[in-house]
This record gives sequence, C-alpha cells and structure tokens, in this order.
Amino acid sequence: MRTTIRQARRATVQLAPAVALAFFSILFITVMIITLVGTIAVVAAGLLPETVLLIRRMAGWKRSRVAAWTGREIPEAYLPLRGTLLERIRAALWDACTYADLRWMFAHYLYGFFGLLAIPLWPLGLVVDGLWCGLLRRDAVVLPLLGRLADRDARWSTALLKPPPKALLAERVTVLTETRASAIAAHSAELRRIERDLHDGTQAQLVSLSMRIGLAKRVFDRDPDAARKLLDEAQDQAQAALAELRHVVRGIHPPILTDRGLVGAVRSLAASSGLEVAVEFEGLPDDGPRAPAAVEAAAYFAVAEALTNAAKYSGTDQAEVRLTRLANGLRVRVRDDGRGGAADPATVTDAAERENAGTSSTGGGSGLLGIRRRVAALDGSFSLTSPVGGPTVIEVELPCVW
Repeated sequence: MRTTIRQARRATVQLAPAVALAFFSILFITVMIITLVGTIAVVAAGLLPETVLLIRRMAGWKRSRVAAWTGREIPEAYLPLRGTLLERIRAALWDACTYADLRWMFAHYLYGFFGLLAIPLWPLGLVVDGLWCGLLRRDAVVLPLLGRLADRDARWSTALLKPPPKALLAERVTVLTETRASAIAAHSAELRRIERDLHDGTQAQLVSLSMRIGLAKRVFDRDPDAARKLLDEAQDQAQAALAELRHVVRGIHPPILTDRGLVGAVRSLAASSGLEVAVEFEGLPDDGPRAPAAVEAAAYFAVAEALTNAAKYSGTDQAEVRLTRLANGLRVRVRDDGRGGAADPATVTDAAERENAGTSSTGGGSGLLGIRRRVAALDGSFSLTSPVGGPTVIEVELPCVW
C-alpha cells in the first residue's frame, strides 16, 4: 500500500505540469484562433468596399459592351460607397445591385465559355462557308452562329445586370430627395434675389421719390419754380421705380412669355442678347399647343442665362439655340463656339466654387447652378459639355404633357 501511494504521488507530480501545459495550450490556441479570425475579418471588411467597386467596374464594362451591341443601355442604380469604412461596408452589403452583379458573375462563369466557340468557328466557318457559298451559292451557315452567340450573351447579361425593382425604387427616392432639396434651394435663392432687388432698387427709388415730393410741398408756396423742378424730378424717379419694379416682375415670370409664348420670347432673347444667334424650333409652331407655364419659364431662363454667359465669357459673337418638342417633354439646347472650359456645378466639390461655377474658366456667376436648380425642381435633366477650346453646349430636358 505504501509503495502504491508513493508511485501515485510521483505520477501526480509528473502529470501536474502536463495538465498545466495542456491548459496553457488550450488558451494559446483559442487566442490564436480568435486573433486569426479577427485579423481575417478586419482585412476582409477593409477590402469589401474595394472589391465591390471592382465588381461594379467589371459589370459596367459588360454593360457598355452589351449597349454597343444592342443599342440599348442597361441602367445602373448603385448605392454610393462613401463615408467612413463602416458606412461603406453597410452600403456595400445593403446594395441590391451588388448581389445582381454577383449573380451575373457566377452565371457568366458558366455561360461565358460559349465565347470559346468563336475560336474554332472562325477557321471552320471560313472553310465551310467559303465552299458552301462559293460552290453551292447558298447563304453562310457557320459564321452567323457567332452573331447568335453574341445575341444570346447580350440577352442573358441584360436580364442579369438589370437593377432589381428595389434598387430602382431606392434610386428614385434619392433623386426625388435631391430634387426637393434643389427646389427648396432654388426657391430660397429666388426669394433672396427678389428681396435684394426690391430693397436695393425699387425701395430706394420710392424713398427718394417720397423725399422729393415732401420737399416740393415745403417750397411750393415760396418758390413755385423750385417746387415744379422737384416734382419733375419726382416724376422721373417714379418712372425709374416703375422700370425697376417691372425688372423684378420679369425675374419672377417674364410677361413676354404670357404675351408671345415661348417661341416669341426666345426670339426676343436672341435679338437682344448682343450675339448673332441662330434660333431653331422643332415641333413648336407659333400658334401650336403650349407647355405648362413653369416649363416655359424654366426653358426661358435657361436660354437667357446661357446666352448671357456666352456673351460675357465665351469670347465669341455667335451662338445657336434649338428648342425641340418631345413626345413627353421639351428639349433646350444652347451652343457657342467660344473658349469653353465651363465648370458644371454638379462636378465641383467645394460649395463656394460650386456657387461661382459659370460658363468659362475665366469667370462666371452662379448661372449654371441656377439653371440646374430650376430644372431639378421640375424633375428635368441638365447636361454641360465644355472642353477647353470649345464648343460649350448646354442641354436641358424638361418633362411635360402637351
């Protein structure tokens, strides 16, 4: 018995370090696994947005190839990947179009190998179709298969890359939110302009008019000639105030639009612009149906601002204006062959620079931003093309029912 106890004690002393080492090994391996998994997760999370961007570029390249083949664009409705890393990861995971792109990639992995058939079809087609057409005078039968393969690839890619309805709805909500913000900004800017014009122009004229009439009343009895002179000046001041007030009213809604319609108003703008302007109207006769008042006003101000900027900054004395009636809208296009270099407010990141984005690299006002806001308020589209050296082309499309 004593011998057995002694051996057990020796065995316990021997096993105790082994147990401690095993416990330490378990802790070490657990920590190592957690660290490894965490490191992989962190690295994967950091790479996720960039991976999604790479997938988008691949899908975008395929969209452009399909559009070049079919003549029909495949729309995109991606969520923007910006902000902090967590925000970018969240946007990448919640973007329905990302999963559509992944679905296309896996499907294309399977059916994309059909393109390898083009390699043997070419020599086979040249031989077989050459003999078939040369000897039997029949239509080719092998090479046309290449066109059918391209058609099949385009159809499948279109179906797979088309944004899901959920993504289109989200994009529409985003566009409407931006449009509403632009409409509010345009409305606020318009109110500030009217207030400034009334305060600095009409109000000042009326104050001066009141002072002259008051002075005339004071000196009327003792110096009628001086009173008459003051009343003459007051009359001139009243006419100037009326002219200033008409200018403010024209800025709200030009009366010429009501009197002559959009066609006559644009002709008047072209004649008074100081430029040699060629004006064309497609589907817009003088006595034809008119667009809604808001659409006509937006088109009028777009032409007015574009011609004003061209006269000030383009360095040319010629311009072109074209108004086209569309099935469900109105297109306005203004072109000049000046020096170009205009900055689109939508592409300028700095707020101050965006407010000052004009039609020329040498200067400009907030005219383009004003056009964009007016158009956005009506859910229209605005585009600017102005490479350095010209030409500058401003194109606006406004939806409306005729």
